[in-house]
Amino acid sequence: MTEDTPQPDHSWVVHSRHTAYAGRTLRVEVEDVTAPAGDRFDHERAVLPRVAVALVLDADDRVLVLRTHRHVVDQEGWELPGGIVEPGEDPQEAAAREAAEETGRRPAGPGRTLVAFEPLPGMVVSPMSVHVWTDSEPGDRPLDPYEPGRARWMPFAEALRLALAGELLGAGSLVGVLALQSERTRGGPPHERTDAGPSPSGPSGPSR
Repeated sequence: MTEDTPQPDHSWVVHSRHTAYAGRTLRVEVEDVTAPAGDRFDHERAVLPRVAVALVLDADDRVLVLRTHRHVVDQEGWELPGGIVEPGEDPQEAAAREAAEETGRRPAGPGRTLVAFEPLPGMVVSPMSVHVWTDSEPGDRPLDPYEPGRARWMPFAEALRLALAGELLGAGSLVGVLALQSERTRGGPPHERTDAGPSPSGPSGPSR
């Protein structure tokens, strides 16, 4: 195949890959690729650790949120607790751990994965998942002093309003709140709906 030969199956060919930069939480790779149309070029991609987010509700349909400032985008706002999944850690357990560290409350009872997705698949490998609980209990550890947020319970309807107004921080918070609202509008989780078709499997990728 020459560089200009279109590929009928729309696949990309990776001829080589090297790491241009590797930091504590970010790796930048450069790939020598041939695109489906047949053109060959260097393609940069960023690789970030896997992230798990906790959507914790209480009996009054309030959601546990954090008020925090994110330095990278110089923006303050509300977000769901969550963070990096450690190597070998289950994402749902990571979400519960992060919630306890950031808010002082640990999700209790059976949780479930609400949604898993890649927020920027065109240029970034950053697998993310949101996990839901309907109960919580006081955590058994002091708050992490390096976590900058201030926790509170917010009515889910208010969190939804913030999501629709673009005022929630981060893809995990935005997608999680909207996914739960969509689920409720459609009558509950797929396994509880009589009209539900096959449930698509969430992506499973390398660490963020």
